[in-house]
Amino acid sequence: MGNFQELHVWQLAKDLAVKIYRLTNVTDISKDFGFKDQIQRSAVSIPSNIAEGDDLETDKQSIRHFYIAKGSTAELLTQIIIGREIGYVSESTADELVNDCKLISVMLTKLIKARSL
Repeated sequence: MGNFQELHVWQLAKDLAVKIYRLTNVTDISKDFGFKDQIQRSAVSIPSNIAEGDDLETDKQSIRHFYIAKGSTAELLTQIIIGREIGYVSESTADELVNDCKLISVMLTKLIKARSL
């Protein structure tokens, strides 16, 4: 515990948040302040909760934050799908981001199981 930057899931989640911030600054999303704020918040919540959870004293506390990160991943996935359907996100970009979300979710599930033992 406490070395969150070494966690592969944190690294992927941080990279995903960076991708989302870059995307929201150069596409039509940049003009939709409500959508932009929401998608950025959910994206940054994922690595933030992984980091906070990993730095806490007990596995029970850590697991709670990992579940929050998992929920934020589902929230972000939903926003990406909506963004694609309303034309804010291209098919290829959406596919990449959806795959990132799914991978992070699977990794969080495994991390939760490992910390539950």
